[in-house]
Amino acid sequence: MHLSDFDFDLPDALIATRPANPRSSARLLVAEGDSLTDAVVRDLTQWLRPGDRLVLNDTKVIPARLSGHRTRECAQGVTQAQIEITLLEPRPGGLWAALVKPLKKLRDGETVVFSDALSATLEAREEGQGLLRFNLKGEDFDAALAEAGAMPLPPYIAAKRAADAQDKTDYQTVWAERRGAVAAPTASLHFDAPLLAALEAQGVQFTKVTLHVGAGTFLPVKVDDVTTHKMHGEWGEVSEAAAAEIAATKAAGERVIPVGTTALRLLETAARDSGAIAPWQGVTDIFIYPGFTFRVTDALMTNFHLPKSTLMMLVSALMGRERMMGVYRHAISERYRFFSYGDASLLIP
Repeated sequence: MHLSDFDFDLPDALIATRPANPRSSARLLVAEGDSLTDAVVRDLTQWLRPGDRLVLNDTKVIPARLSGHRTRECAQGVTQAQIEITLLEPRPGGLWAALVKPLKKLRDGETVVFSDALSATLEAREEGQGLLRFNLKGEDFDAALAEAGAMPLPPYIAAKRAADAQDKTDYQTVWAERRGAVAAPTASLHFDAPLLAALEAQGVQFTKVTLHVGAGTFLPVKVDDVTTHKMHGEWGEVSEAAAAEIAATKAAGERVIPVGTTALRLLETAARDSGAIAPWQGVTDIFIYPGFTFRVTDALMTNFHLPKSTLMMLVSALMGRERMMGVYRHAISERYRFFSYGDASLLIP
């Protein structure tokens, strides 16, 4: 299984830089068995049925991108340097791991000022990242970060435009609850209150789980033999109540449908040990590629993914590689919009 097996040509014009408005007006490509149907996300009521359980990731994206400056006194006088920070994850002892650009312009012990309220000191370095200690904690930190930070848009959007105030709404799900992600579970961005109400009225059920999506989700695969790729770790939790709901749906012979690859990866992680869904909490680095045995997932709603990405491998594991390449050829020919702010697919093996 080679990296090139998951490659395809994607026109740059199909990379979405803004989401559909309203959210549920995005297009939806339904791949069920051998059929393909062009639809709209609000048409989910036509494809889902009473008893289906949608599994939603309730992680909340933090405004993890910060721009600040460090001040240094030297023989030539006082100098300043612009420093860009992208928070990655909290670490024990109150530290944050972060990408620091340029890291070489910041010495250990120096402070970066982001606003009148928020600053951080570089305490150490680790594998090209900085370990930062902020001047605030708890709710004070949250409030200052919300004021000074910008949403950490994916690289393929950030290369086209800067994040703005609208992204603080657009790059967050309507059910976001538990802070900790630095990337959104993007398939979930298509849901709005009217769609959720319509699905609930239809008898579709919902269960929430948490996977804090990390910046590693955008890291490229650098090995030709994809089976040797090492995934990044992300913290997640399937509560006892969530596991019980999902188990009851499986026992009733109904479908469990994760919304997004993050929810899918968490469910399959929670089912690895016993072969069935169970409560679980920890860091998962599960890597799903063709040949994988799914123990919980019956179908998947997801966006359209990068060529040669681990997510392209995941959907190929669910549907078959040749089938997915055909789905993507159709999506490209019909001008579906790709990636985080793009359109969606409903994949039903």
